[in-house]
Amino acid sequence: MALKDRLDALKRPTAAPVNQGDPGLSVIPGRRIEVASTPDVGAATTTSARTTDAPDQKVGRPQSTRAVAKAAIHDLLVERHADEIDISDREGVRALIANLTDEYMRTAAIGLTRLDYGHLVDALLDEVLGLGPLQPLLEDPAISEVMINHAHQVFVERRGRVVLSPVVFESDAQLRQVIDRVVSSVGRRVDESSPMCDARLRDGSRVNVVLPPLALDGPCMTIRKFSREKLQPADLLNMGSASADMMRYLEAAVRSRLSILVSGGTSSGKTTLLNILSSYIPADERIVTIEDAAELQLRQEHVIRLEARPPNVEGKGSIEIRDLVRNALRMRPDRILVGECRGGEALDMLQAMNTGHEGSMSTVHANSPQDAISRLEAMVLMAGTDLPSRAIQKQMASAVDVIVQAQRVRGGARKIVSICEVTGISNGETQTHELFQFRQLGVDDDGNAVGFHTAMGNRSVHMDHFAERAEFFSPSIFEVNAPAGGGS
Repeated sequence: MALKDRLDALKRPTAAPVNQGDPGLSVIPGRRIEVASTPDVGAATTTSARTTDAPDQKVGRPQSTRAVAKAAIHDLLVERHADEIDISDREGVRALIANLTDEYMRTAAIGLTRLDYGHLVDALLDEVLGLGPLQPLLEDPAISEVMINHAHQVFVERRGRVVLSPVVFESDAQLRQVIDRVVSSVGRRVDESSPMCDARLRDGSRVNVVLPPLALDGPCMTIRKFSREKLQPADLLNMGSASADMMRYLEAAVRSRLSILVSGGTSSGKTTLLNILSSYIPADERIVTIEDAAELQLRQEHVIRLEARPPNVEGKGSIEIRDLVRNALRMRPDRILVGECRGGEALDMLQAMNTGHEGSMSTVHANSPQDAISRLEAMVLMAGTDLPSRAIQKQMASAVDVIVQAQRVRGGARKIVSICEVTGISNGETQTHELFQFRQLGVDDDGNAVGFHTAMGNRSVHMDHFAERAEFFSPSIFEVNAPAGGGS
């Protein structure tokens, strides 16, 4: 979307019904976290006083001095400079906004404190180049997830704990503008006829949107941020997410081309773990990644990234993950990485693993390795095939070598809680044996999980395979009394 069109679009919500009491411009964000409240220039009502019927409470509420100034300066910006702004020149845009702000303050004969002046310029800059009120949250490295329940209630996950944020949107219309900006940037759409959408930000952060009438309290959006610094295997050790022995085993498994399935619940760190494991893939291999919304950030150069496409307005043109998996087989990949198996693509993924693409990896939503196997079987049936259960189990037992279980434990920490190997089929059931696990002993005074990682005494069934691929390590890492390393 062109900048002029985007800026002009910010003014259109003024056509909202007057009885809603929205300000003249719907781009006025809620107060930034650090803004000091003052009687004449403070932001609007605090978040704690807002409820789902807050829009009704806004009727007749006068705008603050800073809000009026922001609307007027934005008008000047659109009127004079919409066609000439270079959105790649952040400092140039900031200087332009600062000049317009100085001009407005002189002509309107108003005074702002230095602090409020700075936040006014920042807010306008965020509206033009960023995502409005969300920008400070997205720039905060301590925040890993932003959960917008509705325009006047925003929760964030900060260092593993979910807390209420003082950041709010002025109206549903302003929130819709931010949503439209995010969704349109990746060529997708979301409206009343298609009220759910997955998208991503420029940095790869995952975005999910649900609109009314499905969302009863107004538009809601969830943003799962990606760390600006790509995590390394050493970071898992430093955070106590795994032990050194576990990571050595996983390194050998990836480098020797064992097929790995990462299992876990929502927000358990599956994609992050898949990113970390992919760092062990040799640089000379050709990798194809397939995702619904692109999130994987591989470090290798020889990578082809594919992304599924939803249907267009006419309901046509949909390209599903399953279609991409089948096409990837013709692209001469050494490995295929599927961001997440959710349906019939599980069958194509298993067939790829069984037909010369060893070392492929994927993730699945499941609460345990055993549940992951059951879910995988159910998803294969979703492909619409009439394969008997026995045939599906044989495919799974042959294709999947290792299951890594991730979990978000008490206190918000993400840990690898289990590493299992698939050993075959016995009595009609797919068999596994556990090599490592995290044993939780309790919680500390702050509510954080306390425990340690340990081996289970089961030796890997792939020791000969590791030796053939020149991946050597001591079998003692599988002994129960082996040093845990990284326990917490």
